[in-house]
Amino acid sequence: MAKIKAAVIFGGVSREHELSLATAAEVVRAIPEDKYEVICLGITKKGRWLYFPGDPDQIADGSWELDPDCASALISPDPLHRGIIVIENGEATVRRIDVAFPVLQGKRSADGTIQGLLDMSGIPYVGSGLLASASCMDKSHTHMVLDDYGIATAQWALITQREISRIDQRCQEISGEMGFPLVVKPANSGSSVGTSVAENEEQLEAAVKLAFSTDNKVVVEKYIKGRKLEAAVFGYDNPFSSYIGEIVSTGKPYDPNDFTVSSGDDLIIPADLPNDTQNEIRQVAVNAYKALGCKGLARIDFFLTEDGRLLLNKIGTAPSLRKKSVYPKLMEHLGMTQSYLLDKLLEQAIENAERTY
Repeated sequence: MAKIKAAVIFGGVSREHELSLATAAEVVRAIPEDKYEVICLGITKKGRWLYFPGDPDQIADGSWELDPDCASALISPDPLHRGIIVIENGEATVRRIDVAFPVLQGKRSADGTIQGLLDMSGIPYVGSGLLASASCMDKSHTHMVLDDYGIATAQWALITQREISRIDQRCQEISGEMGFPLVVKPANSGSSVGTSVAENEEQLEAAVKLAFSTDNKVVVEKYIKGRKLEAAVFGYDNPFSSYIGEIVSTGKPYDPNDFTVSSGDDLIIPADLPNDTQNEIRQVAVNAYKALGCKGLARIDFFLTEDGRLLLNKIGTAPSLRKKSVYPKLMEHLGMTQSYLLDKLLEQAIENAERTY
């Protein structure tokens, strides 16, 4: 039986380039070799696309793009090709692809751009489509959709580029309505770059200007002090949530923007919650996943405040899939090893595409 040809797409021009490389190296190693032929397609920080036939260790340390066997390559948008065009010695050849696995993160990567190209190509791919990816990347769109579905988030406001000439007035309006402290974020960003906390009017205006250096829209949210809870949602037609985990930053100052896990001890699975609360949060996670139109997988961050309010913080459609990362750890608690998880993601992507195209 012929192996399934799976293209792992990594790198990209976003600030999360190195994180994508680290994830890709683990994904390539963990995809079952007996079932899949892995084809590596990398994007440099300058946006050059390269077919890479080398070792995953070279992806991890960033030396992959210097490999002499790399060749210029691109995904053909023509569904007749349904694959990668590789250009070597002035000649172009087509390598057919059965399924793509983008492990790109951040702007111009996991924001619907690669998904739109793959939609045009007719190649099935792991994860959410163009609209869901873009909506979850854009925090203002996420807020608007969740507000419409009655899913609670932090109180928020949007400042657009058209309002730059009256930033001082807009900041006064927002602080007058929401008070301090406030969290200021670029609307579109896959990381915490450009994000800061404002305690007064002067800091708020400076924070908004900083966020505008990264994106043309800025989201201002009420600062939330609470427990950091995590859900991993998996699936297409009938998505389900993992048990809820909790990020505990022992010995570190509280940071509402920091949902990273620095060691295995930082993530407690399951979180110490009553069963009813666990089930409620799992259901909210699935409801939010469906509301945004997510597919395949998503990591969903929550706050649980001291007075018992559950607030959804963020939906990530391209969570890190490194074994030590939050999403794989939550799924592993359900019995899904990293290799099994990757296999099922690829398998379901192909099955979903057969019903879609």
